[in-house]
Amino acid sequence: MDGQHGPQHAQGSTLGQLNGLRVVEFTHMVMGPSIGVILADLGADVVKVEPPGGDRTRSLLGSGAGYFPMFNRNKRSVCLDLKSEEDLQSALDLCRGADIVIENFRPGTLDRLGLGYAALADINPRLIYCSAKGFLSGPYEDRTALDEVTQMMGGLAYMTGPPGRPLRAGSSVVDITGGMFGVIGILAALEQRHRTGKGAHVNCSLFETTAFLVGQHMAQKDVTGQAAQPMPVRISAWAIYDVFETKQSGEQLFVGVVSDGQWVKFCQAFDLTQLAADPGYATNNQRVEARETLLPIVRALFADIDRAVLVERLERIGLPFAPIVRPDELADDTHLNAQGSLVTLTLENGTTTRLPALPLEIDGQRAGVAYDLPKPGEHNAQLLRTGR
Repeated sequence: MDGQHGPQHAQGSTLGQLNGLRVVEFTHMVMGPSIGVILADLGADVVKVEPPGGDRTRSLLGSGAGYFPMFNRNKRSVCLDLKSEEDLQSALDLCRGADIVIENFRPGTLDRLGLGYAALADINPRLIYCSAKGFLSGPYEDRTALDEVTQMMGGLAYMTGPPGRPLRAGSSVVDITGGMFGVIGILAALEQRHRTGKGAHVNCSLFETTAFLVGQHMAQKDVTGQAAQPMPVRISAWAIYDVFETKQSGEQLFVGVVSDGQWVKFCQAFDLTQLAADPGYATNNQRVEARETLLPIVRALFADIDRAVLVERLERIGLPFAPIVRPDELADDTHLNAQGSLVTLTLENGTTTRLPALPLEIDGQRAGVAYDLPKPGEHNAQLLRTGR
């Protein structure tokens, strides 16, 4: 690895592939911190630069209350007032020795402070600088954007809600996916640096990420000649692909039958021999065209069977199925708790929470926690005195 910064992480705490790389993070909210937490879980030494008193994301309410705990583990924190000459110099010193800098401020903000890519590349030519923005270069590049803004203007909200009622997805899906593209760009730039010795400026964005996510629906218009319909009223690619009521009130189950082979197994498992024998239902497209006939039959069938019985039978024959689960219920999920898919973190009030680990295994290993959620400025003395 190129750099040799920061303390060595405990064996098995993080995945370790990026051990030795120093990352300086000027970020807030979700998109920028998501880049940092992925790099940190992979072993990079990530230093989060916060304003005095800490990142304001720490104190968000409502749907923002989980942002900081989810995206800031495995980082060290320094608090700096970038309007102060002394603290600005400390920030420059951190960047001078960094391999990677991440920022997600409004365009031009860090440039005015002398912390933009051009200024830092002059003092650190090997630096990889990642800017997480609303838009890539073009007419919109100076606009302010949020996840929800780009979901609306990028077609995702249109596809999620029913006609006339655009609805944002129920997660910061564009912030997080945009951050993932930022990580991809950083890793590509690292590989380029191995060959050239030079750093690079990586830009990732919300709007272009949203467009990428709905690209399949853009293609659908050209393939079929008709614009894609919102998901609640779309013509499904499969006939049995829906949420069904089961015998117990309120216990729903999603079930999908997505191949001709699965259709045969499904009919055999639920004694639907007449349907299996009917040549009018033999192929997937025939069943899609007969969806309004087939769905009521399956709904009536499932409504008379316990959900636990359905689950056992569907799992045994290998069909896709899923209970409908709230996010908080995942903390008790048997699979997530079995092999390290959840990590334990300490919240600012001293209570603990269990949150998703990086969704990767490399050589059978998963990322854990080297550093708990940092307190604001917890590592000022350590980092600003020694640089390590």
